[in-house]
Amino acid sequence: MGVPAHLNQDSECTIREQDRFMPIANVIRIMHRILPPHAKISDDSKETIQECVSEFISFVTGEANERCQCDQRITITAEDVHWAMSKLGFDDYIEQPLTFYLHRYCEFDGSECGTLTGES
Repeated sequence: MGVPAHLNQDSECTIREQDRFMPIANVIRIMHRILPPHAKISDDSKETIQECVSEFISFVTGEANERCQCDQRITITAEDVHWAMSKLGFDDYIEQPLTFYLHRYCEFDGSECGTLTGES
């Protein structure tokens, strides 16, 4: 029997699967919002979407984090996400979905909400 992965000195950082992926319940809820009420979703489809969404979030977050590190900051802002999505070629998603949900979140949260270009 080998050494458990989280105790293995050779691994830099071991991440549990449930910490790596967006919660499946959230993914299913979002999928059901889009589909007609009678639609069924296979378990394989749910897991595939869960992995894709999680990878996309990691991809964008990684780019935004690089920008923060270059600027010697530790907090990723909405502007950093905007920059990362633009750099990665997701310009079509910036204006409508990203801006819309940022403002929606700020309304829900009750916080001041600037634009994605850093204005207040």
